[in-house]
Amino acid sequence: MRGFGVAAGLDPEVARPLAARCAELGYASVWSNDHPGAKGLGTLAEFAAAAPQIDLGVAVIALDRTPPEQIAADLEATGLDPARLWLGVGAGFSERPLTAVRESLPELRERLPGVRLVLAAMGPKMCELAGAELDGVFFNWMTPEFAARARRRVEAGAAAANRQCPPVFGYVRTAVGPDATDRLAKEESFYRDLHAGYRNHFDRLGEREGTVGVAAPDPDTVQKALAAYTALDTLVVRGLASARVEPMLALAEAAAP
Repeated sequence: MRGFGVAAGLDPEVARPLAARCAELGYASVWSNDHPGAKGLGTLAEFAAAAPQIDLGVAVIALDRTPPEQIAADLEATGLDPARLWLGVGAGFSERPLTAVRESLPELRERLPGVRLVLAAMGPKMCELAGAELDGVFFNWMTPEFAARARRRVEAGAAAANRQCPPVFGYVRTAVGPDATDRLAKEESFYRDLHAGYRNHFDRLGEREGTVGVAAPDPDTVQKALAAYTALDTLVVRGLASARVEPMLALAEAAAP
């Protein structure tokens, strides 16, 4: 399956027609990230109003910035149906990320009944934790080969806990058109030095800067590149396009399932 993802705070006049078109194109879900300038759940509320039949996902809310009680309050304020929601959480800038997530899980479960919790995971220990205890796992900035290795760690965590492997989601940054390479490189350069966790992750990847994702001149090339991500149960196309209706719709159409 495929989802389509955007940055939080997308103008409702863009978010609503985009969600409606994604539903028409066969996307299984629409996603927003979450950042200090805008709440992902607010963007999901705009999606929900325009596409009532499609799943909603936020990937991810940083627990060091937004504790469980605040997440619960934000969700209640939106009026979103918990049964439609995949709610992703991550450690953010926590000094002990694995411990921070483990300690937050009981309260997240208590405050968010009926919500499917997804864990942002890049390193092996976080992947194993997601496999053992979460409803899903969310990858970010991975090549197809690295995603396959990370999935095996999720499966190992699930096996050790004697449970089925939860669904594996992942952002694949995607740009199409003559400026696609520049868009991907700009996005990637920001994350490469965001904090130590990302720096370590990109070091493990060992890929040349500006190459982790899909930058393609046309829809056929986009489709071939996305098809390589076989380790993902749901590939979330993270759209790198101008935050206007026409460019976003064109990208969603080019990368449609």
